[in-house]
Amino acid sequence: MISVRSLSMRLVSGGRGVDVLTDVSLEVPAGQFLAIAGPSGSGKSTLLGLIAGLDQPTAGRIEVAGIEITALDEDALARFRLDHVGYVFQSYHLIPTLTAEENVAVPLELAGEPDAVPRARALLAEVGLTERAHHYPVQLSGGEQQRVAVARAMARRPALLLADEPTGNLDSATGKQIIELLVAVNRRLGRTLVLVTHDAALAAHADRVVTLRDGRIVSDE
Repeated sequence: MISVRSLSMRLVSGGRGVDVLTDVSLEVPAGQFLAIAGPSGSGKSTLLGLIAGLDQPTAGRIEVAGIEITALDEDALARFRLDHVGYVFQSYHLIPTLTAEENVAVPLELAGEPDAVPRARALLAEVGLTERAHHYPVQLSGGEQQRVAVARAMARRPALLLADEPTGNLDSATGKQIIELLVAVNRRLGRTLVLVTHDAALAAHADRVVTLRDGRIVSDE
């Protein structure tokens, strides 16, 4: 499902180069739940963003679902993300001027799907938010906003679901609900799930844990 080969990412900060990732190689089979763990600044979120096609690496190649995304231009990358990837951010990234239902419908409308609203409504029902469909993000709790974000990420039935510290802004009880929701998507629907976390207890839910430190893989178990 995912093939990462000799991936490096070097950024310029304060006039000097900083190696965020160095020679990272990784294979993730379809349907696996992979946790990417490690301390703050280890390169976890950068790696996830590169797998999503949100940025281009300095060196190396990435293949997702048989597509070499490091060879795509911006338009092709945007289409790839719409068709193949669902992304859940730590800070939800909902559109504040749209209701929960409208937020979930956005990727469906962008793809030109005719049943965008009924599909969005059904997805909100799956995450237990039927009664909150017409509420705006400011009217929702953090856990409710993240459930909307998960529903939106699954709207196009992507083969790959990526989650960047999805419980980072939530209390432990609410965070547990979000993890259970993501694990259910992985187990019940067979979606490949890659989740970034610094929380060892959360990583323990995964089939496999890859640990980064200083931009390199230090363990894979």
